[in-house]
Amino acid sequence: MRITHEPEGYRCPLCDLLAGQPDGINVVEDIVRRTERAAALIAPRWWPNNPGHVIVVPIGHHEHLYAIPAEDYRAVGDLVREVAIAIRETYGCDGVSTRQHNEPAGNQDVWHLHVHVFPRYEGDDLYRSQALPGWRTLDERQLYARRLKTYFDR
Repeated sequence: MRITHEPEGYRCPLCDLLAGQPDGINVVEDIVRRTERAAALIAPRWWPNNPGHVIVVPIGHHEHLYAIPAEDYRAVGDLVREVAIAIRETYGCDGVSTRQHNEPAGNQDVWHLHVHVFPRYEGDDLYRSQALPGWRTLDERQLYARRLKTYFDR
């Protein structure tokens, strides 16, 4: 299935970040774990009661679920599981939720597949709230990045 919504000449911010060329929003220090086929990083956009959420991406550029090879998707899924466990162990949260969007009608807004991994807290209203405006600062993101890097480095 060949479906694409990438504008002509699209420069992928996630590919740039993974290549060590940050886009001015995320920086290499946001990457908390990297495997041969997938990477996890602190997301720059947060929801009011769920700070420090992570996105997991394939290393290769695949726009959405329909285009990703099975081997790369398995690598993303494996890393999503590792990140969910790490968040549960280090954030003091009550649970974890994951979600992934495809195409504009599915709320996809970056044309590189990514899976959100959210820390969840009793009564946090994640699905009734909207993302906070703007981007979280490097200092805000690094508070959570350090926790996860320490967990993965043990």
